[in-house]
Amino acid sequence: MLSQPRPEYGGLVLHETFGNFAFAIATRVLGLRDFGPAISPFNAFLILSGIETLPLRMQRHCDNALGVAEWLSKHPKVSWVSYPGLPGDKNHALAKKYSPLGSGAVFTFGLKGGNDAGVKFVEALELFSHLANVGDTKSLVIHPASTTHRQLSDEQKTLAGAGPDTVRLSVGIEDLKDIIADLDQALAKA
Repeated sequence: MLSQPRPEYGGLVLHETFGNFAFAIATRVLGLRDFGPAISPFNAFLILSGIETLPLRMQRHCDNALGVAEWLSKHPKVSWVSYPGLPGDKNHALAKKYSPLGSGAVFTFGLKGGNDAGVKFVEALELFSHLANVGDTKSLVIHPASTTHRQLSDEQKTLAGAGPDTVRLSVGIEDLKDIIADLDQALAKA
């Protein structure tokens, strides 16, 4: 592609014309021709704004997730919390080593009362969105046993880490007090 004449560009040989920049030019002009123009200025602005604020958002995600995990680990309706940011977690040492700024925003916990409690808990949440995806700026929740893993037997669900008591949270960047208040009112109804 770089050393032969390009018929679509009047026989231009990219490497002869652009030298060391031939590959960069080829990726830009051939991609532009084959895939379309560059992104719009507004989309570029949104991407740039997102990249520039990513460290702030990630720190807020991590801080909120740790706060929620600590709070849940003390709640009487919660049987377990799996979050590497907690000192008692089996992966805490690895999290401190590989993720010293925080352990992320996604984790699971076990709800006393099993499947029925999980369904009621998710239905009672108001701030959290009931979605299967993770990593949004808003807080998300899912009860895998009644949704994404519903087709499996209880034994298969447990082996997959989606037992009847398991709830997965993707903690967002809302105010921590609001997140905990929503979890608290939903746990009261579970």
